[in-house]
Amino acid sequence: MPILLPDPHPHARFAIPAGDVAGQPRVRIGIVNIMPRLEAYEPYLLAPLAHQRELVEPVFLRLGSHGYQSSDHAHLDRFYRAFDAAVGEAPLDGLIVTGAPVEELPFEQVHYFRELEDILGYARRHIATTLGLCWGGMAIGQLLGIGKRGYAKKLFGVFEDRVLVADHDVLEANPFRCANSRHSGVVEDDLERAARTGEVRALSRGEHTGYSMFETTDRRYLAHLGHPEYDAERLAFEWRRDRELGRTDVDAPAGFDPEAPATVWRGHRNGVFGGFVARAAGAKPIAAGAPAK
Repeated sequence: MPILLPDPHPHARFAIPAGDVAGQPRVRIGIVNIMPRLEAYEPYLLAPLAHQRELVEPVFLRLGSHGYQSSDHAHLDRFYRAFDAAVGEAPLDGLIVTGAPVEELPFEQVHYFRELEDILGYARRHIATTLGLCWGGMAIGQLLGIGKRGYAKKLFGVFEDRVLVADHDVLEANPFRCANSRHSGVVEDDLERAARTGEVRALSRGEHTGYSMFETTDRRYLAHLGHPEYDAERLAFEWRRDRELGRTDVDAPAGFDPEAPATVWRGHRNGVFGGFVARAAGAKPIAAGAPAK
């Protein structure tokens, strides 16, 4: 089903006129978009959100402590609002926190992390479900006492992961493949300790990716350290960008041909976003899940 966007919006191809769905229930999803050139990144979230059976209303949120230097400020001013204003207008059913180009920095050096920490704390108490992508997932981990560790080489390409919980509402295929583009991951000992104490549940792990997905046992937080929202062209673009920058810590993407890009993880993307939106909508009962065999 198409989504609701303010009119006029540059990505209106994903949208349905508000008058056509007047009075119809919608799922209000807040989006903290802190990717570079945020206006160009938006379609990677809007496409899977428009793929749902529920009517989704994305609400783009801006951080007061972030400068958004690479982004179009006219677009930012027109279509993004402060978090307090957005939740004051109507409750959010779900929240997405995107990746950000700060994963090589300690969290205390990220100037907007304190504000994001406050938003995530509010979300744990008042929003049904929050999805953190890449660095957004690591930020969730930080709040749970799960540290971040850097890699000598960027984890870059399409990798296979094994599902650790059977019959899970956001994971259908086992194993699954997904795009990754990151310089960091979680400290696995921290995650395993949090799992033993019942704070989190590890959802997937791969030989190359390590633990790639986890959630709190109350299912309020869901972290995905990959980029299920990407399409193949985005991964190919990042390879060209990093190569042009002359980065010596970035090898050619594994399991992926930038000259013939294919989004082989599309089914995984749709499953993750479908499960997330269904949680936000309350459309599915939330089962505890059984250990995978």
